[in-house]
Amino acid sequence: MNDTKDNEEIDLDTLKGELVGLFQYVSRVRHEIAAINRPADEEHDISSMGDQLDAIVGATEEATNTIMESVENATELLSGIRNDVSPEHQKVIDQAINSSNNIFEACSFQDITGQRVSKVMKSIIYVEKRVNALIGIWGKEELDKIEVLVEKEKTADEKLLSGPQLEGKGISQDEIDSLFD
Repeated sequence: MNDTKDNEEIDLDTLKGELVGLFQYVSRVRHEIAAINRPADEEHDISSMGDQLDAIVGATEEATNTIMESVENATELLSGIRNDVSPEHQKVIDQAINSSNNIFEACSFQDITGQRVSKVMKSIIYVEKRVNALIGIWGKEELDKIEVLVEKEKTADEKLLSGPQLEGKGISQDEIDSLFD
């Protein structure tokens, strides 16, 4: 009979330990959701990630188009003088045009990059929907009561740096240039 009582105490202690562990885990999840809902700084704002990824795709596309237009222009220039030069120089021009064609082929990375960024974007949207559902379950007012702590205080230099800005945000290049006039 004593063994049964000891087993019940062990099971009760195990249950209490599991409940405490589960409570701590749920509390940690609530803090994490509060941090996602109200990030300590703009770098961690999940809602701006889509804009940042769109900016990556746009900048990549723009750079790729510039590269391809420049290579196409150089190829046309070389083709234009090809018949006016010696056979040795024609071989060099042919090699340069072949290299230009390789650049064109390499620029296909932009399409692949766009496809991969789109996959990441879908995942972010999925996570954002799930987080918003959890915010709805716990209640925004309850989560707003939770203090969001900054993981690591930024240095003075880090506070000045905000990286490339999205279109229409931050200081324009013209404004920066005017500082030097």
